Formats: sequence, C-alpha cells, structure tokens
Amino acid sequence: MVREVTGQSRAIPAASLLALALGAAAFGAVAIGALAIGRLVVRRLLIKKARFGALEVDELTVRKLRVVEHEGSIS
Repeated sequence: MVREVTGQSRAIPAASLLALALGAAAFGAVAIGALAIGRLVVRRLLIKKARFGALEVDELTVRKLRVVEHEGSIS
C-alpha cells in the first residue's frame, strides 16, 4: 500500500496579512495622535509664570474674560 504524504502549506493567508497591516496602521495612527496631544499639553505647561508690568501671574485659568475700561469716576 502506497501512501502519499502531503505537508500542510506554511504560507500565511492573505486575509491574515491584511489584518496585520490594518492593525499596524491603526497602532501608528494612535501613536501619532498621542504624540500630538502630548505636544499640546507640554506647550500649555511651559507658560507657568508671566509678568506684564505691574501684574504678575503664577497660574491662571480663564474660560471667558471681558475687560471694560471706564474713563472718569467709579460708580
């Protein structure tokens, strides 16, 4: 009795390679986004102390600021 032995193919299926490529692209996009957000945060942290003439500010958070100058007497 003669048997033919055929080995399984060791080739990676195309769908698996496509999934791997998509996963790598998604990981890269997340990494680039994290770097961009980190860069924005660092820029905000760099301005901790500002001095303008007689005004010195150590830390200030302002959502909405409206400044109105009045000439003359204070009511």
